[in-house]
Amino acid sequence: MPESPSVPPASDGAQAAGRGKAEDWLEAAYQQLLLGGVDSVRVLTLAKTLGLSRTSFYWSFKDRDALLTALLARWDAHNTAGLIGRCEQYAATVVEAMLNVFDCWLDASLFDSRFELAIRNWASQNAEVAAAVARADQARIQALTSMLMRYGQPEQLANVRARTTYLTQIGYLSMRTQESVSERISRVAEYVEVFVGERCEPQELARFAARHPA
Repeated sequence: MPESPSVPPASDGAQAAGRGKAEDWLEAAYQQLLLGGVDSVRVLTLAKTLGLSRTSFYWSFKDRDALLTALLARWDAHNTAGLIGRCEQYAATVVEAMLNVFDCWLDASLFDSRFELAIRNWASQNAEVAAAVARADQARIQALTSMLMRYGQPEQLANVRARTTYLTQIGYLSMRTQESVSERISRVAEYVEVFVGERCEPQELARFAARHPA
C-alpha cells in the first residue's frame, strides 16, 4: 500500500478525532492476523473494522509494511520477553523453575499461543520474518538452558533438555493440539520429570494448579 504524501507523519499530540490511534490499528491488525493470516492484514480491511477512513491510517503508520513491522515487534516483545521472564523468575528448585515456565503454556498474558502460531505461519512465506523467528527461538532456548544450568545441570544436558522442553511446546502449537486445562495439568508432573530429571512433588503441582483453575 503506497504512502499518501499529503498526510503528515503520526504524532500523539496531533491525532484528530476519528483518525484512531496507532494502538487501535495495531490491535485490529493483530486480530485480523489471527483470523485470516498476514495476507488478510490490509489497510482497507482494518479501516472497515475500525469504522475509520483508509487515509486516517497514515496518521499512525507510514505504510502497511510499517504496521507489519510493529506487529512482529509486538509478538517478540510479548512472547519472547514473556518466556524469558519466566525463565528468570525466582524458584527454590529446578522443578519450581520449570513450572514457572509452564505458566506460559496456560496463560496468554505471558505467552500468546495463537499469536505464536500466526507468526510462524507468516514466517513460512517471508524470509525476514523467518529470520526473526529463528532469533527468537535461539534466545528462548538459551534462556531455558541458562535456567537449567543455574540449578547445576551440565551445559550440554541443560541444552538438550531446554530444546526438548521448547520444541515439545512448539510441536503442540504446530499440531494444533487441543487439551483442556485439566488435561494439560494432569500430565504436568511427568513432563517436568522428563524435562528436568527430577520428580514434581504433589505440593509443587498443587501450587501450579492453583494458578490455573480449570
